[in-house]
Amino acid sequence: MNPYAKKQLNAYSQNAKKHQDDLVIQYMPAVRAMAYRLKERLPASVDVNDLISIGVEEMIKLSRRYDEKQNDSFWGYGKKRVYGSMLDFLRSLDVLSRANRKLLKQIEYEIDCYFNIHGEEPDDEYLAQKLEEDVEKIKEARNASMVATTLPINEQMTLYEGDETDAIVERDQLMEMIRGIISTFKEREQLIIQLYYFEELNLKEISSILEISESRISQIHKKLMQKIREALKDG
Repeated sequence: MNPYAKKQLNAYSQNAKKHQDDLVIQYMPAVRAMAYRLKERLPASVDVNDLISIGVEEMIKLSRRYDEKQNDSFWGYGKKRVYGSMLDFLRSLDVLSRANRKLLKQIEYEIDCYFNIHGEEPDDEYLAQKLEEDVEKIKEARNASMVATTLPINEQMTLYEGDETDAIVERDQLMEMIRGIISTFKEREQLIIQLYYFEELNLKEISSILEISESRISQIHKKLMQKIREALKDG
């Protein structure tokens, strides 16, 4: 390659990289907003800065592949992929181990009993005493549950039941079955599922819309997820 052509190529490469870097910088606030929004549904143990870092890393990769001729909006092109990278990070935490799944079912039963009497959820110390478990194990299991509920419903079913759900139904049919089960729920129950999983609202926002306490929304949500799991087993 002659020196002039090489110089032109270097200049083009530098300009292209600058444009890519500018795209990343331009949409940094959107990535931060996405991370903080997701963080609202997660336990304190998950650092929002980890989510931001993961999102930025994915956006840098996307900027290198982005073609303006095919997609007129970079954020429109990359939004789902950036969000998906954050969910991938949460999946990598491997939160619902077999031990956590077993303990979480016991926790949910005790929470349900307590709520029916007191109208609110018990604290970790009460659950630890009731289940004769270390309080840190209770916190770990409840944190794991919070992380799991940010994932799509079909993934949660396999997380909670382990390999059992895979034996019941092929993965690509699972979401279709879940939608069928949800369609049998009462209107308000369907709305809670819609707002939480498809509109991605947090419990506080759903509470405001339905004018029901956050604790009650939390209880209804847990019962609905349990109903879905039981219906899948029975199906």
